[in-house]
Amino acid sequence: MTATAPSAARAPATAFLPRLALVLAALLATLFTAASPATAHAALTASDPKDGAVVATAPAQVTLSFSEQVAMGDDSIRVLDPQGRRVDTGELRDMCSGNTVRYGTALHTGLPDGTYTVAWQAVSADSHPISGAFTFSIGAPSATDVTLPTAQAGGGPVGIAYGIARYAAYAGFTVLVGGAAFILLCWRRGAAERPLQKLVVRAWVTLTVATLVMLVLRTPYTGSGKFADAFDLDGLRAVLETKTGASLVSRLLLLGAAALFVAVLFGVYARRLQSAGPEEEASAEASEVAKDTNDLTFGLAIGGAVVAGGIAATWALSEHASTGVQPGIAMPADILHLLAVATWLGGLTALLVALHKVPGIERAAVRRFSTVAFVSVLVLAVTGVYQSWRQLGSWSALTGTDYGRLLLLKVGLVAVLLGVACLSRKWTARLADAPEAAVAAAASAAEAAGPGDVSRETGSAVSEDLDGSDVSRETEPVTVPADPERAAQLARQRAARESAREKQVRDADPNRTGLRRSVLAEAGIAVILLAVTTVLTSTEPGRTVEQEVGRGGSSATAVPDRAVKITLPFDTGGQNGKGSVRLELDPGRVGANTLHLWAESSDGRPLDLPEIKVAFTLPAKDIGPLPLVPDQAAPGHWTASGVQLPLAGEWRIDVTVRTSDIDQTTVQKTVKIG
Repeated sequence: MTATAPSAARAPATAFLPRLALVLAALLATLFTAASPATAHAALTASDPKDGAVVATAPAQVTLSFSEQVAMGDDSIRVLDPQGRRVDTGELRDMCSGNTVRYGTALHTGLPDGTYTVAWQAVSADSHPISGAFTFSIGAPSATDVTLPTAQAGGGPVGIAYGIARYAAYAGFTVLVGGAAFILLCWRRGAAERPLQKLVVRAWVTLTVATLVMLVLRTPYTGSGKFADAFDLDGLRAVLETKTGASLVSRLLLLGAAALFVAVLFGVYARRLQSAGPEEEASAEASEVAKDTNDLTFGLAIGGAVVAGGIAATWALSEHASTGVQPGIAMPADILHLLAVATWLGGLTALLVALHKVPGIERAAVRRFSTVAFVSVLVLAVTGVYQSWRQLGSWSALTGTDYGRLLLLKVGLVAVLLGVACLSRKWTARLADAPEAAVAAAASAAEAAGPGDVSRETGSAVSEDLDGSDVSRETEPVTVPADPERAAQLARQRAARESAREKQVRDADPNRTGLRRSVLAEAGIAVILLAVTTVLTSTEPGRTVEQEVGRGGSSATAVPDRAVKITLPFDTGGQNGKGSVRLELDPGRVGANTLHLWAESSDGRPLDLPEIKVAFTLPAKDIGPLPLVPDQAAPGHWTASGVQLPLAGEWRIDVTVRTSDIDQTTVQKTVKIG
C-alpha cells in the first residue's frame, strides 16, 4: 500500500507519480553519466612479484596491493615452495600510504630456484572475506606439489549458517521496526492486541539470536571455516577489535534498549490505552488522560526512532555504505533506506496480522498506513537510486554483472509490489467510503446468525449439556459436567464456535476481506524482495567487477557455435621478447572445445617458444584456474583437444609465454562463453 485514500476534496496522491518517475529517471541518468571509478568489495589490484612472473633472483619479500582497505593478520599471506613448505617469516608488513593499500611479508634468504605459490586471505572493508592465490618462479619454472584449499573464504557450512543468520537479522529488524511504527503511527490501540504483541516480540528475539550467531561464527566465517573455531576465545577477542565485531556488539546493546521500548509499549502504554475507554471520553478527566497518552506516544516515537536508527547504523557502518565513494553521504542514506524498508514492509506485515487476527481494526488505521507507506516508497526511491549509482558506476554493469542483474530483479519486484499496492489502495478507498452503519449491520447480522449456523460453518453440531440446554448461548449459565473428557469436548466446541463467530464478524465486510487478500499478496512479494536485498548486500558490486575485467582487457563476446578468436600481444622484456599469440577456441561454448594457439614475432613470422601455458578461470563462480599445457603441432602452433568449460559466463583466459630461460610473462583476456 503506497498511497493515501482519495477524497472528493483533493486529487489522488498518485496523480504525480508519472512526474516523479521522470524526475527519478533523469536523476539516475545524471548520476551514471557523472560516475567516477570506485569500489566496494576489495580486489587484488597488483602483486610483486606478479602472477606468473619469472625473476632471476629470490625477492626479499612478497607484496600485495588492494583496491580498498582490508583487514589482514600475520597468517594472511603464505608463501609456499614447490614442496608445499612455508618460506615466509609469518610477519605481516603494513605498507599502506595515502590511498595506496599494500601489505607484504618477508621471505627467508637463500631460496632455491623453482615455482612458488602465494596464498592470501583478507576481510574487505565492507566485512566480506576474500581470498586468492598465484604463483611466481625463481630462475625457471618447476613442478610444484602445492595443493591449495578448494573452499572459498566465507563458504562451506559455516558460510551457509552465517548467511541464514544474516537473512534472519534483516527480517527481524524489518518486522520489529515496522511493527512498532505501525502501532505508534497508524493504530495505537494495536499495542493492546495479543497478535501484534507476539509479532513484534518474536521479531526482537529473531534479531537478537541472529546477531549473537553472527558474532560467534565471525571467526570461522572469515578464517578456517570450521565450526569448532566458534569457541576460540582468542578469535572472538580479535573479532571484537574489528569494525564488524564492534557493530555486532553495538547492535546487541541497542537491542537491550529496544527490549525496554517493547516492554513499555506493550505494558504501560497498552494498559493506559485500555483504561481510556469510550465511557471516559465525556468525563472531566478525559483531556488529562488524552494529554498523558499523547505525551507517552511522542516519547515512545522519539525513543523508538533513535533506537531503530542506531540499529540500522550498525549495518551502514560495517558494510557497503562504509566504503567506496562518498561514505559520508552513503551511510546516512543507507540508514534512511533501511528504515524506509522496515517501515513499509514491516508495517505491511503488521497490517496483515491485524486484518487476519483482529476483528476490530479501525478503517482509519488502514488509511494512515497507506500514507506512511507512500512516504516510505519515496524515501526508498531516492536513496535506492543513489546507492545503485555508487555500486554500479555505469550502465553496462546493470546487465553485465551479477550485482546489476540482481538489482534489476529487485526493481522488478518493487514494481510488482507497487502494482499490488494499487489494488490495496482501491480496497482502502472502498473501505473508507463504506457507511459505518452498513458495516455494523453486517457484523450484527453475522453475530445474530444463530449458533446453529456457526456450528455448521465449523463442521460440528450444536452441542448440549447434560440437561439439554444449548451451551452455545453465552447468556446461559454453563454447567461443567463431572466427566473430564466430556468437559474437554465441550470446551473445544465452545472455542470452535467462538472462532467461527469472530471469523464471521471479520468476513462480514467484503471490503475488509478484499483488502486482507491484497495485503497478503503484498506480504508474499515483500518476503521475496527482502531475500533478494539480502543477497544483494553480499554480492560483489558492479564497479569492482568491471575494474577486474578492465585489468584483463576488454571482453570478447562468444557467438553460439562459432569459435572464439582473440589476439594477445606480449612482451617478456628479453631479447626478441615481443610478439603476439592468436588463440582460437572452437566451438566456444560450454562443454568440450578444441584449442589452437599461434605465436608470432613482431614481424609476423611464426615464433617457436620454449614454453606456453593456458589457464581458464570463471571468477563469478570461483572456478579455476584450470591449467592446460597444449601440445606443439608445428613451429609456432600448439593445440589441445577436449578442453572442458563446465559453465557459461565470462571466462578469463591467462596465457603464459616464456621466450627464454628467464624471460616470461602472462597475458590475459576475458571472453563470454555461452
